Amino acid sequence: MNTIAWSDFEKVEMRIGTIIQVNDFPEARNPAYQLTIDFGDEIGIKKSSAQITMCYTKIDLVGKQIVAVTNFPVKQIGKFMSECLVLGSIGKNNDIVLLSSDLKVENGLRIG
Repeated sequence: MNTIAWSDFEKVEMRIGTIIQVNDFPEARNPAYQLTIDFGDEIGIKKSSAQITMCYTKIDLVGKQIVAVTNFPVKQIGKFMSECLVLGSIGKNNDIVLLSSDLKVENGLRIG
């Protein structure tokens, strides 16, 4: 396992956001959804692509609070621009379980 300096970790902004919209993403190479996520007043609304179709339906996701990295550069995935990286654990079959808060908290709170 590679280690990083604490100063490197401090550069990564992981924040809590609430998924407010979920769309299918048929153009994606692997099954995925397009997510619209509210990170509160300071950060605002961001979009992300997430390969989470094995564990979640669109109905499961709307209103769910998740953890995402919000300060990566925008990444183009096909015609879609992903503005943040939603975090999750990756299982043996590439099934992804989202990282989330077990209690409802304010959107935009930083994870540290």
